[in-house]
Amino acid sequence: MTNVLVLGATGFIGSAVTRELIAHGHRVTALSRSSASDEKLKALGAAPLRGDLRNPEMWCTVIGECDAVVQAAATFSDDMGDVDEGVLSAIEATLDGRRERLRVVYTGGCWLYGKTGDEVADENSRFNPIRSFAWMVGNARRLVESERISAAIIHPGMVYDADGGVFEDYIEAAKNGRPVEVWGAFDTRWPLVHRDDLARAYRLLVEAPEAEGHFNASAETGVRTGEIAADIARHFGRGSEVEIVSVDEVVGRYGDWAEGPTLDQQMSSNRLRDELNWRPKHGSYKGSDVFR
Repeated sequence: MTNVLVLGATGFIGSAVTRELIAHGHRVTALSRSSASDEKLKALGAAPLRGDLRNPEMWCTVIGECDAVVQAAATFSDDMGDVDEGVLSAIEATLDGRRERLRVVYTGGCWLYGKTGDEVADENSRFNPIRSFAWMVGNARRLVESERISAAIIHPGMVYDADGGVFEDYIEAAKNGRPVEVWGAFDTRWPLVHRDDLARAYRLLVEAPEAEGHFNASAETGVRTGEIAADIARHFGRGSEVEIVSVDEVVGRYGDWAEGPTLDQQMSSNRLRDELNWRPKHGSYKGSDVFR
C-alpha cells in the first residue's frame, strides 16, 4: 500500500485518479477547500485534508508521511503559474533529511506541444506551449531536474467520458437543439483519452517510481473535431447543425486558454504503452460509453 497525496482530487481528472488509486489498494489523502469537498472525498474513500493551493505551507507537513504526490490541481486564475510554483517550492522544502526521493506525478498537457499538424508529438518533441500555460514547462523541468524528487510528467490528450468531458458542450448543445460549435476548423485534430484510461495511467506512474520524465497519454492519436461534433449531433441531436466559431471569437469569449482546443494536434503515447504496459480500454470514442 502506498500513501498518496492528491491535489485536485475533486476535479474531473483528479476524482478519477483518486478512485483508481483507492480501488487498487492505495491510501489517499486529498486536499479539500470546503465541507462539500470533504463529503465528496469521503464518498470516494479518501481522507480529506483541509487546505488551499495558495497556502501550501499549512498542509505540506503531511508530505513526510506520503510516498507520492499527484498534482492535478490548478487555480485557472491569472496567477496560476505562480501558485503552482509556490506549491512545488513548499513540497521541496519538506524533503530535507528524507531518505528516499518523493514520487511526484505532475500534470502537463497536450497543449504544451502547440500546433503539430501532420507531425505526431512524442516525448522527444519540443514544447511550443500556448501562452497561458507556458509556465508549466518550466515547473515540469524543475521537478525532473530535482535530485530529491522522482518525477513523472503526464501529458493527457483531450479527456472525455460518459458525462462529456471535452465533449460536454457538444452534447449539451445537441440535446437542446442548438448548433454544435466547433472551435477553429472542422479539420482540427484532437488526441483523445477516456478519463478512466487516463486515471489508470496516473496509477501506473505512481506505482513505478523508476519511470521518470515525460509521458504522453492518448488512446487516439488525432481525431478531427468536425467528425466528433457530427457524430454527437446525430446521436443526441434534435436537428442540430454543426458550425464553426473562429479562434478570435472563442478567445474573446473565454480568454487566452481557449486557444488550446483550436490547436490541430496529434500525439502518441508510446512510452506509457511500452514501459508501463498501459492499454486503453477505450480505443475509440465511437465505441465508448459516450454513445451508450
